[in-house]
Amino acid sequence: MSALDQPQVEASLENFLSRVQPRLKVLFARYRIPPQDTEDIVQQALLAFVYQRQEVRDPDAWLLGTIRNKCLLYWREQRRKLYEAVDAAVLELMAEPLAPDQEGNDLRRDLANAIERLPERCRTLLALRYRHGYEPPELAERLGYSPASINKTTTRCLAALTRDLVAGGISVNVKKTDS
Repeated sequence: MSALDQPQVEASLENFLSRVQPRLKVLFARYRIPPQDTEDIVQQALLAFVYQRQEVRDPDAWLLGTIRNKCLLYWREQRRKLYEAVDAAVLELMAEPLAPDQEGNDLRRDLANAIERLPERCRTLLALRYRHGYEPPELAERLGYSPASINKTTTRCLAALTRDLVAGGISVNVKKTDS
């Protein structure tokens, strides 16, 4: 592309964005994407568009579809971060405390109560994983799961625990990381 074509490309990109912006707002509202994260999603999608624009037949549909997929990935990533935060919190709270304080005792009690409300297989899995330190391959063998499915089962148990904790008013702090 020559230097003379650059202003044309920028103008057509601005026109394109102006044309699809109302539909983008609706899409972001439908997926409840926080305003501070919408710009990142749009930038990622536009970058992909710039690289693939020669193969794209309908730019509007392509961009909206790509952003829809990125919105789904956004929430999948947010859930993963929440489960990882719960994972770390469970590990920390189920470990033997060095110097218990009242807040830590309250958290351990709330966690123990939430774990008791889980199905038996989740209680067993979490106890083996976090109280006794079993690694995923050992868990799979001990509980009769395939090694490929133990991580998914652990995630489901952590998701059930997370839902119970959140429903009970216990919040888990999720730190936003730059990926």
